[in-house]
Amino acid sequence: MFVSFLYSLHAGAQNIDIDILKSINPRHPNSEVWRISSGSVDWLSAGIPLGVLVYGLIDKNKDEKNNGYELISAMLINASVTELLKIGFNRTRPADRYPDEIFVRSATHGSSFPSGHASQAFALATTLSLQCRKWYIVVPLYAWAGCVGYSRMYLGKHYPSDVLAGAMVGAASSLLSRAISNKLFRHKKFNLER
Repeated sequence: MFVSFLYSLHAGAQNIDIDILKSINPRHPNSEVWRISSGSVDWLSAGIPLGVLVYGLIDKNKDEKNNGYELISAMLINASVTELLKIGFNRTRPADRYPDEIFVRSATHGSSFPSGHASQAFALATTLSLQCRKWYIVVPLYAWAGCVGYSRMYLGKHYPSDVLAGAMVGAASSLLSRAISNKLFRHKKFNLER
């Protein structure tokens, strides 16, 4: 009886997930805004960490060098955890599971859960927000990360739960990277306030 109860909860959650996705994903997902938003995560999540590290090395700025290492660490932790979860859950992408209801501009196959784009965006946004605690930096970072998450649904690549899980994995990867960075580079007790 308990197993059938859990199954009905899962089925209900799946229905909500696909219903939300259908309301976001248009028949022709051709918006360049959302395509560019989705693609921006690849070059920003590589370019910003490397840029901060190179700047720290060139300027001989220990804090910026450590920030660069922390950013790179967050990206590596995030990529590893996301890939392990994708392998473990092996969730079919929405356009593959519902080909007549979810529309994509270009086919993407492979595991859907969690969204790698969302996890990368939220790992970058969270790490930078922890390093630069100014509202005028934090708000645009999270707005960008939110746009990346939305774009993955608009483009039909992920369910809302994939994006939500990706955001949580990204933020958690950032916090773990901060803890490691504090231990290795700053020799201070883990503290979110710097």
